[in-house]
Amino acid sequence: MAAPHDLTALEQAAAIRSGDLSPVELTEHYLERMDRLDDTLGAFLTRTPRLTREQAALAESEAVAARREGRELPPLHGVPVPVKDLNHVAGERCTMGSRALAEDVSPVDDHVVTKLRAAGTVMLGKTNTPEFGLPCYTENGLAPPARTPWDLSRSAGGSSGGAAAAVAGGLAPLAHASDGGGSIRIPASVCGLFGIKPSRGRVSSGPLLHDITGLSTSGPLARTVADAAALLDVLAGPMPGDPFTAPALPPGETFTAHARREPGQLRIACLTDAPIPNADVHPDCLAAVTETAKLLGELGHRVEELALPADDGIRYAFTRVWSVIAANRPVPPEGEELLMPLTRYLRARGSEVSGTDFAGAMYTFRMLAQTLADGLMPQDGGYDVVLSPTLAAPPAPVGSLRDDADPQAEFAAIGAFTPFTALYNATGQPAVSVPLHWNAAGLPIGVMLGGRYGDEATLLSLSAQLERARPWAGRKPSMW
Repeated sequence: MAAPHDLTALEQAAAIRSGDLSPVELTEHYLERMDRLDDTLGAFLTRTPRLTREQAALAESEAVAARREGRELPPLHGVPVPVKDLNHVAGERCTMGSRALAEDVSPVDDHVVTKLRAAGTVMLGKTNTPEFGLPCYTENGLAPPARTPWDLSRSAGGSSGGAAAAVAGGLAPLAHASDGGGSIRIPASVCGLFGIKPSRGRVSSGPLLHDITGLSTSGPLARTVADAAALLDVLAGPMPGDPFTAPALPPGETFTAHARREPGQLRIACLTDAPIPNADVHPDCLAAVTETAKLLGELGHRVEELALPADDGIRYAFTRVWSVIAANRPVPPEGEELLMPLTRYLRARGSEVSGTDFAGAMYTFRMLAQTLADGLMPQDGGYDVVLSPTLAAPPAPVGSLRDDADPQAEFAAIGAFTPFTALYNATGQPAVSVPLHWNAAGLPIGVMLGGRYGDEATLLSLSAQLERARPWAGRKPSMW
């Protein structure tokens, strides 16, 4: 008989609805795995056993009552879902990965947490993140580094590295994550998971720390496309005060339903050259894209090579906006000296950006989005999807991207490792990382699919088609 963590999230939810599995039993199973494995994986910054067990007991009571009364339960009722520690859970610690905020307690829930509670999920804890989610690795002064379970000498990526380590290591069935420059897709790639960065405005970032730049959004990390779609259904939808709102699905439609549908024949652009200058792409990452393009052609899609002119203006604009975001993170005066060198470097740069320079960077993002919408992916023609590597290299060794002595060089190395991902944060378009490939060393190599703004549905249908053609969820690391 399969262990509970062998089941997908939707299989767990079905077992809870039928009474074959108890939310309390399932939660205790994951808490035991956390106790046994998390010191190795570095998946969690804060454990919340009191709240976790309270929510599991409540979910069990509701499941019993629903069976007795013949009522339907939400699709993920009783399923454990940890929350990334950049987001607030009322009454629980929220460090944002920083020693400067090590004892901060959240006054209210973020909107994504409100939605997770309403869906009947059980919060396992707060997952590990680098300081303020700024770099693409998950190393800080509060917890062990987050490691990919496929090779414990290598990083789980970032900034949702803890969430990815938890799911890939069987410490959670799926997880809430967030993405401001690739922070869902990067750890998905290096941990062998499926991750979705939704369209701008699809998921609320409020109420405490609205991202007025539009770069960042919450989204799911999961082992299967269907699980990720189900969690996106939970997280999606506007909330009061949101500065952006993505087009809603038609009445009665769900992302989960789209993950069960064939995508039809699509026109797909294949991009292998990085859109920023002097970014080399590793042969393993190129091979992953080449194999995916071949598979897409076999599935009946039109795949055409695409070359975008390398433009350093995108990187320049992103650096300015990213540094302003860093400068605006809430740090008490006495906490400044506790910040990591990269954070201090970015905050210093951000404080020097003028209002007109910031506005100019934002206009660069808007012009890029308009160019893609009008010229590359118009609604009445053009490409439906863009295929590219997720990353420029295989999973990086722990510590290899960090350079406390030279944070400027560190930030450049981060950009070279992730030259493809930030494009979709700048434009607001949805993008996914699909775990189709492992290299000769047994390391996962993700490929990225980007879609039209508001069209997560096509990406989910296409990803599910790829998953059916080349299933990946049964492939698990040795520590599983």
